Amino acid sequence: MAEAMSSKQDILMCSICLDLLKDPVTLHCGHNYCSGCINGCWDQEDEKGVYSCPQCRHTFTARPVLKRNNVMAELVEEMRKTTIQPDTPADHGDVDCDVCSGRKLKAVKSCLDCLLSYCETHYKAHNDLNPGRNHAVVDATGHLQERICPRHKKVIEVFCRTDQSCICYLCTMNQHKGHDTIAATEECGERKESLGKIEKRCQQTIQKREKKVQELRRAVETLKSSAQSAVEHSDQMFDDIIRSVERRRSEVTELIRAQEKAEVSRAEGLLKRLEQEISELKKRVAEMEKLSHTQDHIHFLKNVGSISDIPKSVIPTNMILSHPYLSFEPVKTSVSALKTQLEEKIDSIFKQEAAKISAAVSEVQAVMTEPVTREDFLQYYYRFTLDPNTAHRDLHLSEGNRKVEMRDDAPQSYPDHPERFDGYCQVLCREGVSGRSYWEVEWSGQWVNLAVSYKTISRKGIHYNCWFGNNGKSWRLASDSKETLLFHNGKCTDLLVVASSRVGVYVDHRAGTLAFYSISDSMTLLHKVQTTFSHTLYPGFRLPDGSSLKFL
Repeated sequence: MAEAMSSKQDILMCSICLDLLKDPVTLHCGHNYCSGCINGCWDQEDEKGVYSCPQCRHTFTARPVLKRNNVMAELVEEMRKTTIQPDTPADHGDVDCDVCSGRKLKAVKSCLDCLLSYCETHYKAHNDLNPGRNHAVVDATGHLQERICPRHKKVIEVFCRTDQSCICYLCTMNQHKGHDTIAATEECGERKESLGKIEKRCQQTIQKREKKVQELRRAVETLKSSAQSAVEHSDQMFDDIIRSVERRRSEVTELIRAQEKAEVSRAEGLLKRLEQEISELKKRVAEMEKLSHTQDHIHFLKNVGSISDIPKSVIPTNMILSHPYLSFEPVKTSVSALKTQLEEKIDSIFKQEAAKISAAVSEVQAVMTEPVTREDFLQYYYRFTLDPNTAHRDLHLSEGNRKVEMRDDAPQSYPDHPERFDGYCQVLCREGVSGRSYWEVEWSGQWVNLAVSYKTISRKGIHYNCWFGNNGKSWRLASDSKETLLFHNGKCTDLLVVASSRVGVYVDHRAGTLAFYSISDSMTLLHKVQTTFSHTLYPGFRLPDGSSLKFL
């Protein structure tokens, strides 16, 4: 049924407009056309005086008088009413059929010779009208004009690599003669292959970025959780400190109250006994007064002896009631002094620890980036000082313990100290590194050893446990005018570079990064160590006789 309808539709198509016949007319040769279409064609042939059928090329010496084919018109009308159009209407973004009138159908092919796009029906009619002719047909495209060379009006089929432009064959013989040219299809294939590789790399990049997004989100959640935990811990610690102070306050209050109670009880006991003595004395005074008025001499003499003696008092004769020990003022003074000392110590401790707390807080980062330029590194600059308690006696410290020089002809009179190196001419810094730090030194002399070390490194004697870089507790960069070496745990690595007289050292304790840089007009990485640090690191140095080094 579908084939019958398709065949019937083909008969009712105008071969000029490739659409259903409108006001159909039939020529003497039997072919049908729209009245408007055939008249339009013959209007162009008026000058020749010969008129032909567009399909069979049958000629007429006189322009035929056209009459409407009513039967064909009825069939066309019936077709319009009953036939379901098999073609797909053009949606937004599709290429419209250039031949369809009224509602445009979706084009499936475009002819580069006709510069028209066709739906399924009109494409078939196009092929029927051009039997044996090889028109250049491509999948439907809305940019047909771009496929034609504007200079030669020919189909663009060549790509000029020299000028990176699309051209026709005639262009290769004129403007682009001698250029590196290739068939556009081949160039397209190569470009698509290259594009496929780029697309693959983009997909890989997307995957990496998506992984970074997930990692960043996890980092944010971890950061929030860690911050909340730190706040709760901080609150708990300060609550413990407040409770400890309140406990001491209660102890002082109890101490004062206990002394107050004991002394008041003692005083009240004496007061009661004093009141009893006063009562007895008053009674005796009354008896004396009564006896003094008696007229009975014998009675007086017999009783006067028993009441004339004053009873001995229980109150100590040396008791002082107005004395400095009667007041708790000294206690108030002591408590005030305690308050002052505590405040001073708390301020001192807090200032010292606050700097560490602030540094530790600033170290927390959701997104961490490695420093690249010297300006980046200088953000982590730390002012280190050399520790005289660790310096070998042949090392002379100066400039606020920021410079060291080795002179074995004039040993220093450093006091004995358990942290002093007594075998190797080495010294450690007073300050340690537990976060990110950067420092620069400048040295002169034969050679120099720059190191970082745990504080637990041995100090006494001449053996590997004391020598920077020759044990698992330290890392040492040794440099002279010919070579630069790295030592750790007794292993030596030749860095195949020569360091300048100025060297920068960067440590990221948490990340386990230790890097040495040669500093001149630019920073040159000498070596980077990636490991896990288990303890605080301390900068250290070892020098030969006549060499010196100072922090910058």
